[in-house]
Amino acid sequence: MKIYIETHGCKLNQADTQNISNSFLRKGFQLTDDIADADACIINTCTVTHIADRKARNALRKAKNNNPSCLIVATGCYAEWAHEKLNNMPEIDLVLGNSSKSNLVENVINILGDKHNEMDTSPLTMIDKMQRTRAMVKIQEGCDQICAYCIVPRVRGRERSVGLVDLINKINQLYLEGYKEIVLTGTQLGTYGFEFSNVDLPILIESILRETSIDRIRLSSVQPQEFSVDLLSLWENERLCPHFHIPLQSGDDYILKKMRRRYNSEQFLKSLQFVRDSLPNASITTDVIVGFPEESEEMFSNTIETCNDAMFSKIHIFPYSKRPGTSAYYSDNFVDNSVIKDRSKRLEFVSTHYQKQYLNNMIGSSLKVLWENTKTLNSELYWTGLSDTYARVYSKSQDVLQNTITNINIDRVESDYLIGII
Repeated sequence: MKIYIETHGCKLNQADTQNISNSFLRKGFQLTDDIADADACIINTCTVTHIADRKARNALRKAKNNNPSCLIVATGCYAEWAHEKLNNMPEIDLVLGNSSKSNLVENVINILGDKHNEMDTSPLTMIDKMQRTRAMVKIQEGCDQICAYCIVPRVRGRERSVGLVDLINKINQLYLEGYKEIVLTGTQLGTYGFEFSNVDLPILIESILRETSIDRIRLSSVQPQEFSVDLLSLWENERLCPHFHIPLQSGDDYILKKMRRRYNSEQFLKSLQFVRDSLPNASITTDVIVGFPEESEEMFSNTIETCNDAMFSKIHIFPYSKRPGTSAYYSDNFVDNSVIKDRSKRLEFVSTHYQKQYLNNMIGSSLKVLWENTKTLNSELYWTGLSDTYARVYSKSQDVLQNTITNINIDRVESDYLIGII
């Protein structure tokens, strides 16, 4: 029996998908990249914006159209939030939200019946099938901050951490399965371990460095107010990737307050400087929401100014999306969609400028790259992977580089990626 899984949204969803995939493999299923060849299709959905909702519905309809006999399963955040709406879609056979993800494999097996034969699948066979180099490790989920625009607390629940011993065991298992890098994921990484005694994020990372042999460790996202000397001092260890995703959301203090963020623009920039003073070569990326209710042209200009001061290596731009159930949804002063579109383009120009500046600064340097697979560029075959600073890198080589980490000398910039020589 074959399973097709498609993941939308954040690294936390990717971590959930990896857990679901391994559960299916341990039950004797095979994973397939071809929906037409699948007995069951799992769409792990996102609901962070209305565009994500539409993408989920379209993916579910497309899956059924491509394979009418396939069992279609919707799971994830949109399935949690719009359970009834998805249940009413004729293309969907089963809807399981985040709260039911742990029962997903069991439910699929019950529906498919005895068509599959369970077998013992070794970890190495599993990793060969999955062809993965990087594993997402969920260390916590849920959020207690209740930002005005965000639906996550409603679809992920209150903050809760995964036990330290369980995480160490999981990472050691991933290392045995062949993974070279783990990404520590969660909704609020900085509050990890709040419900435990004598455990926090720095202690977790220190324990991973001490008790595992995984080659590279990366953080998915950290709030600006959550950096400390104890945390950044750990980056003296080269196994920790010098890349930080620090969400800004807005560079205007009034909008930040309306969003219920826990910092102002000055505090944000001080946090960035603190990181750069500690790790001068670190790459810093961010998220920005454009067109939050009441955002004036002057307020948006403040965001542009803050981004110019920050010089991010990349900005992920999110046009504001109304989310029922959030306080911002009930605003009486929304920004017109045409204005949001125009401002997004202007911010994209700023992002592209500083991304190119960051990449050009890499020319002549040596980066550590975890190679993933091959890709054809201009009719030539290249290996591609991610540097420890999260830059996309390409290089020619006759050797099989997949799932290896090598140093590469950066020769030039092409578009939004680097070309190098091993």
